[in-house]
Amino acid sequence: MSGDGQGKRHWFDDDAGPVVRPYAMTRGRTTSPAQHRLDLIAVVVTEPHADDPEADHSLSPEHVDIVELCRGTPQSVAELATELDLPIGVVRVLIGDLVTEEMVHVTRPVPPAELPDESILRDVISGLRAL
Repeated sequence: MSGDGQGKRHWFDDDAGPVVRPYAMTRGRTTSPAQHRLDLIAVVVTEPHADDPEADHSLSPEHVDIVELCRGTPQSVAELATELDLPIGVVRVLIGDLVTEEMVHVTRPVPPAELPDESILRDVISGLRAL
């Protein structure tokens, strides 16, 4: 283990990698109740009332990191996994926990198939100009 005492937030062994394995971060869970909505492009937004996530002692440091990362700018699940350097499955479970605790909510971009056709939009613009 790295014993440099420089305040590393996560325990890390330079040769072996993280000392805490991903399944330990999720307490062995591989799914969460909210996981069905958590594809890679789902956007995570911190709830306005989530002022001080560190004060909630039931949250892990990774939970707190997710809340803080999404506070200023909503982040996609993929972006969070990259930023935290954690597997997508772990990030999904952690986000699911935060949704259950009402610390964050998840939104989904409108699928392209549900967007209006460009020709319809052009017809609407033309109609508005004709007024």
